[in-house]
Amino acid sequence: MKKILTAVCLILVIVLNCFALASCGDSNSTETKDSGSAFVPDEGLTYDGSEVEITFYHTMGANLRTVLDKYVAKFNEMYPNIKIVHSQEGGYDDVRDKISTELTVGNQPNIAYCYPDHVALYNLAGSVVTLDSFINSKAEVTKADGSKEVLGFTEAQIADFIDAYYNEGKEFGDGKMYTLPLSKSTEVLYYNKTFFDANNLSVPTTWDELETLCAQILTIDPNCIPLGYDSEANWFITMAEQLKSDYTSAEAGNHFLFDNETNRNFVKRFSEWHQKGYVTTQEIYGAYTSGLFVAQTGTKSYMSIGSSAGATHQRPAATDDGSYPFEVGIATIPQADASNKKVISQGPSLCIFNNASQQEVVASWLFVKYLTSCVEFQAEFGMVSGYVPVLESVAQNPVYAEFINTANGGDNIAALSAKVCLEQKDAYYTSPAFNGSSEARDQVGALLQFCMVEYKNASDKDAMIKKAFEDAVAECEYMS
Repeated sequence: MKKILTAVCLILVIVLNCFALASCGDSNSTETKDSGSAFVPDEGLTYDGSEVEITFYHTMGANLRTVLDKYVAKFNEMYPNIKIVHSQEGGYDDVRDKISTELTVGNQPNIAYCYPDHVALYNLAGSVVTLDSFINSKAEVTKADGSKEVLGFTEAQIADFIDAYYNEGKEFGDGKMYTLPLSKSTEVLYYNKTFFDANNLSVPTTWDELETLCAQILTIDPNCIPLGYDSEANWFITMAEQLKSDYTSAEAGNHFLFDNETNRNFVKRFSEWHQKGYVTTQEIYGAYTSGLFVAQTGTKSYMSIGSSAGATHQRPAATDDGSYPFEVGIATIPQADASNKKVISQGPSLCIFNNASQQEVVASWLFVKYLTSCVEFQAEFGMVSGYVPVLESVAQNPVYAEFINTANGGDNIAALSAKVCLEQKDAYYTSPAFNGSSEARDQVGALLQFCMVEYKNASDKDAMIKKAFEDAVAECEYMS
């Protein structure tokens, strides 16, 4: 009930703001916007050198804020009249909730960390600036030293983005660009390389191979759980992508498509795996499954599928002499079809909010453009955060290249994780974004967990799974 009330309140907050924005004009603003439609900046808009203050909400800890401050200073060397005021606002949901409230009084930030479902929510009030006119702009901007830069991206800059990361900004059903990627993570397969080598085990590349491997590992260590998978939702959505099965659509009135035979079949398969003791998940285990993976006593696992950004949590604690109890290997997650490799893309993007002052909007664009296209920032931010840079050319940056060259399953496990992420860049996918896409994600994760737990005792297993799917769709439709 609390979850339902929270979601309803968020939607009401944004809808009410539609009316507030429609009734509040500003004589200095050239903004025209229908309630609920995205804000589009004036054609030909450019930065005129005005003094503006830009607010930026994010989730960065102290180490990342140090990196950001360094590059804010570099940005101000070019644009000294653009003051960047940034603040950590808790986690991603905290950022969303604060902005949803501030939109009711027109006190939203200029820029914010975002996930696609956040943007879909903000767009109920048409609050997010579409970026296409900026991206394609040929207008020139004069920097402090008198030199000029084109306001928009060059073709080379657009081509430098990893495709799936860039295209996420257009996953809202209308083909327009609403976000740009800042840094990304994905899922990878962590495995106990020492154990694998000692027992002559091969790293699985398919789910069939993984199933066979889990049975084999149990014969070696009957007390283990061979695999831990942190995110049930990611697992479900990724399987739908790998199998080319329907999940959701941004098309109005036809959002929730995941109740189909293909999806029910893989849920049944993984439920059988759980019954056989092959796998557990974060919700079933009650904590991140990395705890099983790094365990040295009691029940342990020998494989873990989790976030690439959490690599250091998948490394066991060092012994007194500084060595590690085992070496960690990292690989791409198993695939259903080698010709259709799919791995989820996650991590924060940046969106820009509308504002009565279009100079604030264009100044916000300049800063977003800088963070997302500056190779040096992307390299340093990636090394400190554990997230993957969004530009392909970062791999050739000397500092970042040296970082990758140090990759190993011990002290430099974060570099090893990043290396694997860059190698699988062509496999990344993103899902459609709409108001309700977050609920779909929650529901498919919950139904997978439910079926895995209930499978053993269900008298009619197929009927139990079928009803779990029907209930999940019904909940999504009720919440949307």
